[in-house]
Amino acid sequence: MFREMRRKKQQLSFEECQEVLSNEVRGVLSVIGDNGYPYGIPINYKYSSKENKIYFHGAKEGHKIDAISKNDKVSFTIYEKGVPIESKRGLNVRSVIIFGRIKIVEDKETTLNICRHISRQFNFADEEFIEGEIKKFANAVMCLELTPEHITGKLINES
Repeated sequence: MFREMRRKKQQLSFEECQEVLSNEVRGVLSVIGDNGYPYGIPINYKYSSKENKIYFHGAKEGHKIDAISKNDKVSFTIYEKGVPIESKRGLNVRSVIIFGRIKIVEDKETTLNICRHISRQFNFADEEFIEGEIKKFANAVMCLELTPEHITGKLINES
């Protein structure tokens, strides 16, 4: 159903893909938008390796939600900042692309817990601050759950 990676020597293992997903906090979520055009949204996320799910938070309405309500198939791309290659110009960069299906998280407490986890990723260690923001915006926030159907990762050597 999904294409195999053309440059197999550069392919990351599933465990390496999980490492990238666990260590990064931003990616690009792509949906099928208006008039069949792709719509990519830079977005924060939380990866749960235990569940192998990716969670997002955002507003309850807008282009992204309209697109998802019409077609739940999405792709999500994450890539690292890169590591300098010893004695060469360029970087080694790992990237991960996920194809899967996305749905709205219906349970309110789960939604709020996802928001807490995402906030903590950004060094908002002050629990009082996080709880204040959640109290303020709880009724306006929605969370999404991406269930991967296919995950591929690649090491790019820019030298």
